[in-house]
Amino acid sequence: MAQAKKFYSTTTAETQAQLHTAKQGLSKTEAHKRLTEGDANSLVAKRRKTIIERFIDQFKDFMIAVLLVAAIVAAFSGEMADAVIILLVVVLNAVFGVFQEVQAEAAIDALKEMSAPMAHVRRDGELITIKSEDVVPGDIVLLEAGDVVPADLRLIAAQTLRVEEAALTGESVPVEKQTAALQVKPDEKISLGDQTNMAFMNSNITNGRGTGIVVATGMQTEVGRIAGMLNQADETKTPLQENLNSLGKTLTWLILFLSVLIFALGLLNQRETILNMLLTAISLAVAAIPEGLPAIVTITLALGTKRMAKRNAIVRKLPAVETLGSTDIIASDKTGTLTQNKMTVERLFTNNRLEVASESKVTFDNMTVQIMTLANDTKIDKAGKLLGDPTETALVQFGLTHKLDVSALLDRLPRVNEVPFDSERKLMTTIHELADGRYLVATKGAPDQLLQRTTSYEIDGTEATMDDTERELILSTNTQLARQALRVLGMAYKIVDEIPAQVNTDTVEQDLIFSGLIGMIDPERPEVEEAVREAKEAGIRPMMITGDHRDTAEAIAKRLGIISDHDEKAIISGNELDDMSDEEFAKRVDDYAVYARVAPEHKVRIVNAWQKRGKVVAMTGDGINDAPALKAADIGIGMGITGTEVSKNASDMVLADDNFSTIVVAVEEGRKVFANIQKAIQYLLSANLGEVLTLFMMTLLGWQILAPVQILWINLVTDTFPAIALGIEPMERDIMKRQPRGRQSNFLSGGLSHSIIYQGLLEGIITLTVYWIGITYPVHANGALAHADALTMAFATLGLIQLFHAFNVKSIYGSIFHRGILANHAFNWAVLASTILMAATILVPGFNQLFHVTPLDWHQWLTVLGASFSIVIIVEIVKFVQRRLGMNK
Repeated sequence: MAQAKKFYSTTTAETQAQLHTAKQGLSKTEAHKRLTEGDANSLVAKRRKTIIERFIDQFKDFMIAVLLVAAIVAAFSGEMADAVIILLVVVLNAVFGVFQEVQAEAAIDALKEMSAPMAHVRRDGELITIKSEDVVPGDIVLLEAGDVVPADLRLIAAQTLRVEEAALTGESVPVEKQTAALQVKPDEKISLGDQTNMAFMNSNITNGRGTGIVVATGMQTEVGRIAGMLNQADETKTPLQENLNSLGKTLTWLILFLSVLIFALGLLNQRETILNMLLTAISLAVAAIPEGLPAIVTITLALGTKRMAKRNAIVRKLPAVETLGSTDIIASDKTGTLTQNKMTVERLFTNNRLEVASESKVTFDNMTVQIMTLANDTKIDKAGKLLGDPTETALVQFGLTHKLDVSALLDRLPRVNEVPFDSERKLMTTIHELADGRYLVATKGAPDQLLQRTTSYEIDGTEATMDDTERELILSTNTQLARQALRVLGMAYKIVDEIPAQVNTDTVEQDLIFSGLIGMIDPERPEVEEAVREAKEAGIRPMMITGDHRDTAEAIAKRLGIISDHDEKAIISGNELDDMSDEEFAKRVDDYAVYARVAPEHKVRIVNAWQKRGKVVAMTGDGINDAPALKAADIGIGMGITGTEVSKNASDMVLADDNFSTIVVAVEEGRKVFANIQKAIQYLLSANLGEVLTLFMMTLLGWQILAPVQILWINLVTDTFPAIALGIEPMERDIMKRQPRGRQSNFLSGGLSHSIIYQGLLEGIITLTVYWIGITYPVHANGALAHADALTMAFATLGLIQLFHAFNVKSIYGSIFHRGILANHAFNWAVLASTILMAATILVPGFNQLFHVTPLDWHQWLTVLGASFSIVIIVEIVKFVQRRLGMNK
């Protein structure tokens, strides 16, 4: 509804009149009519592409386009087998890509289904529960602690109602709500956080009860407005996509250059016809293009996403896996990701003794424990779940954790009256009837306010007069706990004979007996400290971003090891950030590791500042306003449990457990995936370089060259199975001790390009040497047979040398004999299968004519095997020298 934003300035009667509703709610007939004529109360996500559209999108990649061109050229040149094989590989790649996208969305949908809220509405004066998507404008919605607000509401009743709106406003403290119309000027704009008589879709009721009139649903809500903007956002390319595109372009130009060069040389030497040289050039192109690479990359990424899903990281798009592996910065929310999102009583000060709460032995005879349970609006549902404000549920949970019968206490001491909490006096008081007819007044709240109203204190069951010494002890303990970033509450009580005629702070909250203090905090997840240490060891900088106070952020950051005890300057507040220009912040961003009291919009500045420094940034977020930062980050990480649908849809990855340590696990998996893709690239490109060099030199020297079918068979047999198996190589032991690769790195970084070149040259030289041996020392006197044998020996060597070389690429610099040479069983079977297929072309009768080869005797086989295995010895020697020179650092 167009005027939904202005309902905060209308009275209850005016709101009802505009929406044609009443306190008893809409009639069921009218509600059905409005639902039929209007839109469902749900967010319209960006239109999902059909399976066909997704399939077509897979062919827009540059590398895929290169392969399609190669297939077309091969087909027009009569090499239909080549064309068919290339097309099969391309289609297989597309199928894997579509499958993974569909699987990821299915996982996200499952999370959505789990979190779908219900709504309690009044229709025809009857309270009913319906799906939130069936709520319509004009519905009367009843709210209580634990509910999710189903639509934008104008509140018409509120009893100690507090709403957590962090997802929309970034404010972590629940907002107190009221019902009076706001007095505003006609052109004045009121921020969402100040619209205290409104409740917004997807926010959470933490305390109290309320009633509201639905003023906007679905895409007309504040949440829907942001979702609509996000649906227009463009997708950004990941480092993996950029790397593959860059590699594809480089290979294309290289292939074109070499093909034209060999074609020109052949014609200048007048050794071949134009047609033969054209076929030779095409054969060279087929040899140079690693047609299996896209499929291998896709399969490796898909396997990585499956492993990550088992460890609670759901990847929405395949390339995001590899991007995680290049992460320099992990900027994480505090609440729920670094911490447990569960306030916990950590310290207990009672009887003038400060104790660790988990170690204290308490009963309800201790008045502090009794008061924190009674002066509390927490509800316990039938399943035993605690509903209410996180602070208050933590107080009740303390009793449950210590095996106290909370329900029995509440039944024994029923609440008969109360003075609700308000933010001005910072106290809450409840009155409970005792068995002897008297009444217990139980008060909790801010210690400084409480002490102003106490005249005595309790110690070991005895009441003593409050004096300056005791007051100083209480205040110093409060300060001590606050410096540890604990939220401190004081407890006090008194027993009265009767309830005053007027129950208010002046008549009830006076002459109290101080009982004790409790210190509470949202504690860190126990596994996160080790994850932070591992991230730092991997050269990744973990950062905390929170809307909480500076002291709380500092304490948690130190406990987790994000900053040290002397790193106070590494903390910056949102206000301090606002005082900096983007240019100044970009220069100083390296100084900060903790951001306190920041709003979600600050996250975009943090992302941009680090990206200007060339860093790859992973950013977490669960709120609606986090979505722009999640889009801007290289890896946007949404929360599967607490995250809004908008933030999940804006993310590249969703954490099913909302846990920081899962991000580190995902980074580890990403590094493993990148390393294995590098191995596949090293293997494929060095093998293809060997093939190119062999063909080029054969043409240049006027030797008989390998036929296209032979090159294709070598590519198919040796490239496919071993390269895919390299994609599931076990993780190298030091992978999380290496520094991040950096934004400018690519698949050929880290010394890989040099390895590819010298190893490819080795393969070509060894193959050409075997061909020369076959010609120079023929087994047959017949020249034609001698050339056929030599060509067969070169064919066998070029295939087998690649299979032996596959063992070399298990590590760029490490010795294969130190890595468990046979640890990857899939790889072992792949090499064995490829060896059998290569040998079959020569040993199995009937294949000779198909592949233009001849049978070899044992001398020739010995030459082929010895030459092929020699690459292992040579590469091991080179690696040893490189390690001694420190090139592996």
